[in-house]
Amino acid sequence: MQNFIDLFLSVWNQGLLGVSISQIIISLIILLIAFILRGVVSNIVIKWLEVLTAKTDSQVDDIILDSLKKPLGFIPITIGLYIITVYLPLSGLLDVIATNIVKAFVVFTIFSVLSNAVDPLFKVLAGNTWLTSAMSSWLEKSLKVLIWIIGFAVILDIFGIEIGPLIAGLGLFSVAIALGAQDLFKNLIAGMLIIGENRFQPGDRIEVIGQFHGIVETIGFRSTTVRLFNTSPMIIPNKDLSDVSVINHKQLKFRRIRWVINLIYATNSEAIVNICKDIEKVINDSNNGFAINPGQESFAKAVEFGASSIDLEVLCYTDVSDYTGFSEVKQKLLLEIQKIVLKHGSDFAFPSRSIYIESSPSE
Repeated sequence: MQNFIDLFLSVWNQGLLGVSISQIIISLIILLIAFILRGVVSNIVIKWLEVLTAKTDSQVDDIILDSLKKPLGFIPITIGLYIITVYLPLSGLLDVIATNIVKAFVVFTIFSVLSNAVDPLFKVLAGNTWLTSAMSSWLEKSLKVLIWIIGFAVILDIFGIEIGPLIAGLGLFSVAIALGAQDLFKNLIAGMLIIGENRFQPGDRIEVIGQFHGIVETIGFRSTTVRLFNTSPMIIPNKDLSDVSVINHKQLKFRRIRWVINLIYATNSEAIVNICKDIEKVINDSNNGFAINPGQESFAKAVEFGASSIDLEVLCYTDVSDYTGFSEVKQKLLLEIQKIVLKHGSDFAFPSRSIYIESSPSE
């Protein structure tokens, strides 16, 4: 029995790599406590801080808290790992590796804070007129990637990995990738031009005549997603959009309405003049949804003797840019013109043809 006890104690004290089993168990308990504290920080401390920041009018404390929510959970784990490295009798290479792991966790926590601060920071900057939604999305993604690249480089440096040769190797690799992925880089550059020139933004209604017409949903690094009016998404490479003429209906200052009204030939000249005057009163009234275009005056004039009608041309503008609102303005104008024409005793003509039949002389 004594031999078994001595054997048990020998194994207990020998443990693994010079660390006794009791020390391993205590280290696991420390790590378990660290995870418990992580839950306490996430569920109690952060909620308490949210209550405090909600009482202030400043957005700065909200940004700081949003950036700290996830990284705060890593702090107890990092502290727990540090206590374990101090407690365990590590030496030599094992001690260096353990210390570097703790340092890597510290770096990861710091850069996690910086990465998480990007989202709330751009929400605050969203009110700036120079920063469009698409540009904001691109800058946000690029900044996050840059932060993690720097963080990864710092971690590599901690473990003694030289970054210089790695960057040189990545440079050669990038050249090889660039030669085989030219379309990818063309789309990337085209996307940057689209955003930089502010050609369109998510939510804009764009049209390429003869190809598609829809609402822009996202502008990505490689492609743009347009939701067509039949609700199906259309994924378009950015380089294709940069090489064609795109009509952005959202940026229209005015939308034009140009109609030709056909009146019957029985309409007298006085009625024609009065019809034109009444229509002009309607299209020059801003309360009806119409607008004054400095470059072209709105008018309603008799312009031509048609094959079966007297033709009136109506030209006017509205500052209503969305399709539904524009349709409502056109409907209102149509009904008003119908009332005016009928009020003055005229009517709308329709294509007609007179046929004269000559009878042949009887034999």
